[in-house]
Amino acid sequence: DGGTGAAPLSSINHVGLPWEMGLAEAHQALTANHLRSRVRLQADGLMRTGRDVVTAFLLGADEVAFGTSLLVALGCVLCRQCHKGRCQAGIATQDHALRAAFSGTPEHVARYLRFVAEDVRGHMARLGVTKVDDLIGRADLLVADDLSTLSAKAAGLRMADLLQPLPGGGMPLMDEGAEASLPMRPTTDLENALDACADSLVRGEQRQAIYSGLVRNTDRAVGTRVSGRFAREGRVFADHSLTAHLHGSAGQSLGAFLGRGITLNIRGDANDYAGKGLSGGILIVTPDQQDTTREQAVAGNVALYGATSGEAWFCGAAGERFAVRNSGATAVVEGVGDHACEYMTGGVVLVLGECGYNFAAGMSGGMAFVYDPGERFQNRCNTDSVDLESVCAPEDIALVHSLLTRHAAYTGSLRARALLDDWDAALSLFVKVMPLEYKDALARQSREHPRNADTLAATEEVFHGEEQA
Repeated sequence: DGGTGAAPLSSINHVGLPWEMGLAEAHQALTANHLRSRVRLQADGLMRTGRDVVTAFLLGADEVAFGTSLLVALGCVLCRQCHKGRCQAGIATQDHALRAAFSGTPEHVARYLRFVAEDVRGHMARLGVTKVDDLIGRADLLVADDLSTLSAKAAGLRMADLLQPLPGGGMPLMDEGAEASLPMRPTTDLENALDACADSLVRGEQRQAIYSGLVRNTDRAVGTRVSGRFAREGRVFADHSLTAHLHGSAGQSLGAFLGRGITLNIRGDANDYAGKGLSGGILIVTPDQQDTTREQAVAGNVALYGATSGEAWFCGAAGERFAVRNSGATAVVEGVGDHACEYMTGGVVLVLGECGYNFAAGMSGGMAFVYDPGERFQNRCNTDSVDLESVCAPEDIALVHSLLTRHAAYTGSLRARALLDDWDAALSLFVKVMPLEYKDALARQSREHPRNADTLAATEEVFHGEEQA
């Protein structure tokens, strides 16, 4: 159930499966295999009332999550324009005039959740239960309605499978003989090593720390914990203060929320969600050996999801939804799958290889440059919200050349070096992807402040790193 508020109503109502089915099946399977105590189950999707919350607990959820209902509490009117940047409630937009209309406060959310909690307490009282923990997995407290009175289609559902109790009655939260608390995820040697480097930097024992080691696909969110340590210090660390040279295959969410001052240099490849929420750090991924005869994949799907700042250099191709919701990071990649730069609101992306379909869908800010020697990109780009332009403005030429130069320096990319060696011929094959709304905003800014505002906006974000270097 549920889904993005920007989706058509028919997509929300007529696709997918109810969360009750997935939750009950997951809880039953984990419990039957004596694994239930090792995980926490969270239910999400159109949670609105205390009845929804109690139902989720009874089917086996440890916790629930709220999405759309909280946005409504903050003033969302469900006009389904999140992807267009014209949210009249001032929530899903970068337009300062529209954001001024936002009237939500934290108290609105707190008040709504207190009402939900009070509703939960009422249902618990009627069930004779005093603690939430005593609700979890008690499917025996649920009774199915007579579905035959609803519709012929509903009558075919077997609700008994959802409400199937385990031997002994009910569905206990913990396996028999398990500890009363969930085990903490063990700390890896890699995390301990990065923590030690961070400690020496925080104490001022050295200005730069370098670590070299192996990364495995079981090492998830590498660099995230160190980023949190830096953030808690409350001071800005210079770029490359901590540099980790790793080789191998990194697990999911490599460099998630990577903070300023941390550089992750991976020789190998990365799984899905590399650079998710990138927040000022530098992420470099290079294959063990570059093969110029084929397109090499070095990162999985949804890289740089929701990145806000920082840099990412991929010497190879990435999967689908590259840089979706990027709002400020600079990235170079040598090929992307479908839906790249979707809902992008800021930052710069340079693609040096093949692109999948639906590029730039809902893109409202930032800009992208695509090397298109086969002249097929125009048929793969979603031009509903963007213009395709030649790269001819001096600031754009300088920007693309700078990105190529730095990409070659960071990764040793043979493709980047070849383009730089034949720069005059290569330049004409680049296409600039410019969001219409961003273009209009720059034009207004240029009229109001005629000091090369468009040049500053286009180059400021990328060149600040070069100036510091």
